[in-house]
Amino acid sequence: MKNINNSSSNEITEVACPQCFKKVPWTEDSIYRPFCSKRCQMIDFGEWAMEKNTIPVEDPPDDWENFEE
Repeated sequence: MKNINNSSSNEITEVACPQCFKKVPWTEDSIYRPFCSKRCQMIDFGEWAMEKNTIPVEDPPDDWENFEE
């Protein structure tokens, strides 16, 4: 993240779009933040839906069937 202004009262933070890396101001006017556009948002969503993006998890224990709370 990068601050556009140096004054403490009017700081606007910029973030890089996760898809195209274009700088996006982190304000209420940036409705697709952290993405720069609906297009980049939908590309990211499609990658998750097609399981190109995943969150790694540990495999369950071998004795999962015998688990009791």
